[in-house]
Amino acid sequence: MSKAMFHPFRLIRKLYLASSSPRRRVFLSGLGLNYQTLTYSNCEPKPDPGEEPADYVRRAARAKAEQALAENPGMDGALLAADTIVVLPENGRILGKPASHGQAFAMLRTLSGRGHSVLTACCLHLENGRSIEFCDLTNVYFSNWPDRVLSAYVKSGNPLDKAGAYGIQEQGSFLVERIEGSWSTVVGLPVSLLVKVLLEQNIIEPVTSGE
Repeated sequence: MSKAMFHPFRLIRKLYLASSSPRRRVFLSGLGLNYQTLTYSNCEPKPDPGEEPADYVRRAARAKAEQALAENPGMDGALLAADTIVVLPENGRILGKPASHGQAFAMLRTLSGRGHSVLTACCLHLENGRSIEFCDLTNVYFSNWPDRVLSAYVKSGNPLDKAGAYGIQEQGSFLVERIEGSWSTVVGLPVSLLVKVLLEQNIIEPVTSGE
């Protein structure tokens, strides 16, 4: 007989997730949060010339939240939106999702044997109209991989829907030698920061054993 899973938190108020990312959904479900998913039009903005990566990723998360709110009127709970980017620290260049196998290979070649930064920003819109924004940064270091290894990973198709052309939680985990910071931030949601904010805003509460 399988043992029932005990979750550490529960929702006190409704929580909506404005994201199609299966990774973010898994994180929230793993915490025991019975959230609702919203659909909305793709509205991810482009970086402005000279815009700092941290400012851009916050703006992108905010834009997603605003678009989801506009297309889903009458919500009676908090709304969470998030955005993740990969950044080359020496010049601030942002690596988005590759549009082709060739772009994916070029990104992975750029990242191979060096470090880069992953930033995930969240925008939590509350029922009173106030929004809370926060951002987390993790440094990721790739081992130095030969082209044939990178080509094999690209051929799998796994990199094509990932910022920076890799997913640390899936096949792309072999690329990473080490990280400095939060693993969940690299996947797409700074879980520790998010839980702190949700607790502070009385959106969730801890569940003690026996309840």
